[in-house]
Amino acid sequence: IWPRGDEAAWKSGFRGVETDLASITKSIVGHVQTTLARRAYNIDEEGMYRAIAYSVRDDLIVNWNETQMLYTKKSPKRAYYLSLEFLMGRTLDNALLNLDLKENYQQAAKTLGFEDFEELVESERDAALGNGGLGRLAACYIDSGTTCELPLWGYGLRYHYGMFWQQISTDGSQVEAPDPWLNHANPWEVHRPDVTYLIRFYGYAERYGDKKAIWSGGQEVLAVAYDVPIPGSFTRNTNNLRLWDAKPKRGFDLNSFNAGDYEKAVESSNSADALTRVLYPNDNHMVGKELRLKQQYFWAAASLADIIRRFKQLGEPWAKFHEHVAIQLNDTHPTIAVPELMRIFVDEEDIPWDEAWEIIQKVFCYTNHTVLPEALEKWAVPLFQQLLPRHLQIIFDLGLLASMANLAVLGSHKVNGVAELHSELVKTTILKDFVDFYGPSKFGNVTNGITPRRWLDQCNPGLSALITETLGGSKTEWLKDLTKLQGLLAHAEDPVFQKKWADVKTQNKQRLAHFIEQTLGVKLNTSALFDIQVKRIHEYKRQSMNILGVIHRYLTIKALSAEERKKVVPRVILFGGKAAPGYYMAKLVIRLINNVAKVINADPDVQDILTVLFVPDYSVSL
Repeated sequence: IWPRGDEAAWKSGFRGVETDLASITKSIVGHVQTTLARRAYNIDEEGMYRAIAYSVRDDLIVNWNETQMLYTKKSPKRAYYLSLEFLMGRTLDNALLNLDLKENYQQAAKTLGFEDFEELVESERDAALGNGGLGRLAACYIDSGTTCELPLWGYGLRYHYGMFWQQISTDGSQVEAPDPWLNHANPWEVHRPDVTYLIRFYGYAERYGDKKAIWSGGQEVLAVAYDVPIPGSFTRNTNNLRLWDAKPKRGFDLNSFNAGDYEKAVESSNSADALTRVLYPNDNHMVGKELRLKQQYFWAAASLADIIRRFKQLGEPWAKFHEHVAIQLNDTHPTIAVPELMRIFVDEEDIPWDEAWEIIQKVFCYTNHTVLPEALEKWAVPLFQQLLPRHLQIIFDLGLLASMANLAVLGSHKVNGVAELHSELVKTTILKDFVDFYGPSKFGNVTNGITPRRWLDQCNPGLSALITETLGGSKTEWLKDLTKLQGLLAHAEDPVFQKKWADVKTQNKQRLAHFIEQTLGVKLNTSALFDIQVKRIHEYKRQSMNILGVIHRYLTIKALSAEERKKVVPRVILFGGKAAPGYYMAKLVIRLINNVAKVINADPDVQDILTVLFVPDYSVSL
């Protein structure tokens, strides 16, 4: 039954994905004219990028709507990926690759007077939603899940300023500046003012009955949804990344403003906005710790409210919740979702405690990312008691303290590490007691992979083209089935193939050298061996050991004679990555790297033999 109005009128107005050059060109011009309110005489590169982005987003939304309608009709079990980070990179190039429309959009832009399409693509600033491997893994999962046509959604936070924009001062220290990536609006997101949930903090929890309670009072903040369509590769399947932004429940206090108390008039707005301003706020002080915990609960509670709303539309009993919902916890950050779901089941849905806990353990899975005890989140009981009093009661009733890793393991039916060695260490060190109690079957390994569309085809187009040429057929075949790469083994000893492979590596080194010369003003020897370590700066990531090795290499070369130095393989050593604003030792490592680089790069004895650089503001695109 058609829900509203004349079915034929509705369907005649629906558009499909526009694939021909004329339709694409018309769509771009339409967005220049009506979305941006510009014309040919005043459209610049930034405006053309946005017009193209809106045009591509239209196609994504067409596929997104059809995908969601299919899920609604079929009611499959849905997977939800909760991650505090999503390192998505640039969206335009990825969307065009997945839609297989890059060539036509490139031609349309050229027709409209914009010859350099790659310059338009590169003008997009990376979405500031992640920092390192955690976000990279999340981005790969939702990309690959969509490509495999799985009903998978991601849930995260819409950070206004991301981690930070990293700069390096004259003394080599990291300087943090805001990353205002949303200043020009994000053409890829869809604001959902109709999807909002009230999230409570503070207040008090009054017990009654069998482990039940009423949580009331305190502060309420509004969670507002923003959707980012995630296209699958060479499929119409399009999933969703839902990001939550925080807004005040009541907003501007006009009475306080009229009374002259201007600060109080905007107090609630500022308090709410702080929740989604920055990824990983500095937690070296109690205010920062409280903000982090508020952030995590706000995101987890809004996501669960959304998941439960969707489940209730099915009309199924709670006993079947786990047959329709699977939730993956990416690290310990979303673990507060476990007691939050318990609170909803027991306090709001009147499900008996033991039955609720049994359902919960069938719903959650947990990915562990570290074996360092100090990196596993623990919260002070007084802070937890003040901010989330009902959740602390539930955690105590479960026989736990506020240790997020223990809670994640207890509330999940599967626990995995992200590499074989790491997963074994998890079982034999930090979670050994749980393995002894539950047995090894609950604990497994899921080795981190990459999505080849973004991390091979887009990042390394030369290598992608060579693979396609060598294997034959279309690149879509091996990009969706990496087992086909085994076909390269037959060419491993072929001198012609080896030469082409080496040429691609050289071209990539030249691209990187050009970027570094443009940004840092340093000309690199592209015949040298490039030695690169790019990841979050942390003591256990061992950048400190790497730079000590560089110092040793430098001193060894200095001790050689001029003739002996001629036999040394030239080496360019590059570092990149961000240190958390409150992580003193990691920031000291960055300063050490930069000052070691100053000494080495200024020494004529090692010129063209050894070069060391720290490349600031690492991102997916960099």
